[in-house]
Amino acid sequence: MSYLSRLNRDFPFLGNLPIWLDDFLGDDGFRSPESTVPAVNVRESLKHFTIEMAAPGMEKSDFKISVDDRVMTVSAERKSETKEEEKGKIKRREYNYTSFSRSFTLPSNIDAAHIGASYDQGILSIHIPKIDQNTTGKAKEISVS
Repeated sequence: MSYLSRLNRDFPFLGNLPIWLDDFLGDDGFRSPESTVPAVNVRESLKHFTIEMAAPGMEKSDFKISVDDRVMTVSAERKSETKEEEKGKIKRREYNYTSFSRSFTLPSNIDAAHIGASYDQGILSIHIPKIDQNTTGKAKEISVS
C-alpha cells in the first residue's frame, strides 16, 4: 500500500506527508474561519485584466487597494460587536474581527494609473487596463466605488 503525498506548505520541516495527514495539518486543520483568504478569479482579455474576489459581508470602506511598483495589495478589515444588555448589565457580548491581505505581482504591460475597483453584492472587482509599452509607476491607492 502506498500513500499519495505532496509538499506541505504550512509545515515545511515535515517534508512530504501522506495526503490524509497533510489535509489535516494543511489548509483547514488548525486555521480559524477568520484567517481565510477570499477566492479569486483572474480573467485576461486583449485590453485588460479583471480580478474578482468573493468577499461577502464587507463594505466598500473596508477595502484598501494599493499598487507599489508592480505589486498590487488588496486588504480588508472588518470589526463588529454584538451586545445584549438586561437591566443595565451586560448579558452577552460578542466580538467579530475579519481581515485578509493578498498581493499580486502585476505584469509590466499594465497601466497602474487607471486601475479601478468596484464592490457589488459581495464581489470585489478590480479592472487593470493594459498598455503597449513597459513602464514602472509610482505608488498609488485605488478607491473602491
